[in-house]
Amino acid sequence: MKKITIDPVTRIEGHAKIDIYLDDDGRVADTHFHVTQVRGFEKFTEGRPFYEMPSITARICGICPVSHLLASAKACDAIMTVAPPEAGTRLRELVHCGQFVQSHALSFFYLSAPDFLLGFDSDAARRNVFGLIEENPDAARSGVALRKFGQEIIEGLAKERIHASWVVPGGVNAPLAAEVRDRILAGVPAARSMAVRTLEFFKSILDRFDEEIASFGTTPTMYAGMVDDGGGLQWYDGLLQFKDAEGRIAAADIRGRDYAEFIGEAALKDSYLKAPYFKPIGYPAGVYRVGPLARLNVADACNTPEADRELAEFRQRCGAPAHSAFHYHYARLIELLHALEKIELLLNDPDILDPHVRSHAAVNCLEGVGMIEAPRGVLIHHYKVDETGAIKWANLIVATGHNNLAINRSVGQVARRFVDGTQLKEGMLNRVSAVVRAYDPCLSCSTHADGTLDMVVRLIGPDGSLLDKLGG
Repeated sequence: MKKITIDPVTRIEGHAKIDIYLDDDGRVADTHFHVTQVRGFEKFTEGRPFYEMPSITARICGICPVSHLLASAKACDAIMTVAPPEAGTRLRELVHCGQFVQSHALSFFYLSAPDFLLGFDSDAARRNVFGLIEENPDAARSGVALRKFGQEIIEGLAKERIHASWVVPGGVNAPLAAEVRDRILAGVPAARSMAVRTLEFFKSILDRFDEEIASFGTTPTMYAGMVDDGGGLQWYDGLLQFKDAEGRIAAADIRGRDYAEFIGEAALKDSYLKAPYFKPIGYPAGVYRVGPLARLNVADACNTPEADRELAEFRQRCGAPAHSAFHYHYARLIELLHALEKIELLLNDPDILDPHVRSHAAVNCLEGVGMIEAPRGVLIHHYKVDETGAIKWANLIVATGHNNLAINRSVGQVARRFVDGTQLKEGMLNRVSAVVRAYDPCLSCSTHADGTLDMVVRLIGPDGSLLDKLGG
């Protein structure tokens, strides 16, 4: 049996490789998606005061630090048994929307658009953001401007674009200034116009990718996402809901503190990223997906007018539920538009300038769970503390982890469809990488393994000979 290794998988956040195994006839027999980094945040936070956790865990990732800040702060709220003041909650939602804008713009324009606009089979040396600038400067400018706008929202609120210390247990540490509100509001119309134009352009080219749409992770799965009391899309403070592959509700009204009743975590021998699964079905059959596609499959509506019009068209074009992972890109653009609409709604609320933005308390509960929707999907922080508030135990289930089993299946499907071991072409392998990019994985957030990883340590002598081996 022969093996093809894609190492590294490019245009993603973090480090991964893919092994493709070929039989004697050059056909794909098996594939493995490997996450090759481990961060260990859950272990080295032990002993730290719980109120330091938002700032510490934000360092997990430079792309989605706001997501970790918010999930961590919500877990700390639970330990203090307090709710932030209404203005503090709204400001957390606002910075969260800014995070969605910058993150979705990064994923679509910088990481995936080179495949759409230059072609999956185009020259690999040119198939990047610089080639995109040359080929379609208008799209490139939109991508830069939208990401910049999202980052400016974060900076305006938190005074820092990355790893901000503004989100704290109990709320946020400073109110919103009127001039910052007005500046952000002034930028919304142009940003929304760019999002609408990008959506129209993307819909106009969808027919070019019928083959990819039919092959990029189309195996039906369950979906999980957070919704509000009316079943609408909710990123910050909703309840978790699972739908099955036919779109029927499989579990609903799940609070963060109850996640372990429905989500189990399996360890994979060939990856540092654990594999969550739907407990009532079990492992490995309980595969589900999270993120933009899953959220639009789970929610009844976005509850903002332009995004809801786009959602109705999305369901008409792609089905309900839509199963192809290629449609993560489409869903991401709808969410980008929704985020911009939500930003405007939040800023036009007169109470957004209320100076009361933080509640104060000490340890009132020895355990807390924070659950939000990160741009890539459901993010859960679970902490246990002692009476002094020191962390005794922490567990993080990151968005990309939820998708781990589905990504592995999607890699196998794409490889079997496009890879011909008797006549290899770079474009074949690019499609295998592209299905990973569709999920927009954040592999720096792959914080842990549980000790069962099949790790091999080799001691190599100066002459290259193997002196000793541990494991394997």
